[in-house]
Amino acid sequence: MSGHKNDTCPFWVGYLLINPMRNLYQNPKRILEPYIREEMTVLDYGCAMGFFSLPMARMVGPGGKVIAVDIQEKMLRTLVKRAKKAGLANRIETHLAVPGTIGLEGYQEKIDFILALAVVHEVPDPVHTFTEFHSLLKARGKLLLAEPKGHVTRENFEATLAMAEKSGFTLESQPKIFRSRTALMRKS
Repeated sequence: MSGHKNDTCPFWVGYLLINPMRNLYQNPKRILEPYIREEMTVLDYGCAMGFFSLPMARMVGPGGKVIAVDIQEKMLRTLVKRAKKAGLANRIETHLAVPGTIGLEGYQEKIDFILALAVVHEVPDPVHTFTEFHSLLKARGKLLLAEPKGHVTRENFEATLAMAEKSGFTLESQPKIFRSRTALMRKS
């Protein structure tokens, strides 16, 4: 589908993504608080260096787990260092995915919430990714999808939503996230 290509974010951009100034316009706690509770198992898909992963780990508490997935090992290594420094390493499990699959065998129907922020437009086969998301989520689990307006046109985002719906998701709402096209979707 046009608009979906494998344009992986360069490693060095990861440092820009974890800049504390980003909290002013994309505050993880404010964005995720309505969806994440203590003791949940949550997935940060395309986590990079963990701008959202660390706050998610605080939100799930000591009894919860964040599965942080990325296709770049250097991003995950930096995330692990940051998690150790923040005292959150025991709540975050990193997973190196390979292009084309998330590869989280053993997690089918065990995840409560998935965050896919500014990443689906980089995936070579979004339908396959949504199918994997669907299999990983518990019944009525939720997916927060957000794509950057600068990279993804309204038409392409609508096509992305259609792919998610074809994979078994229902659109619940479109929460506001700065400069993003968003969808909160529920596993049907």
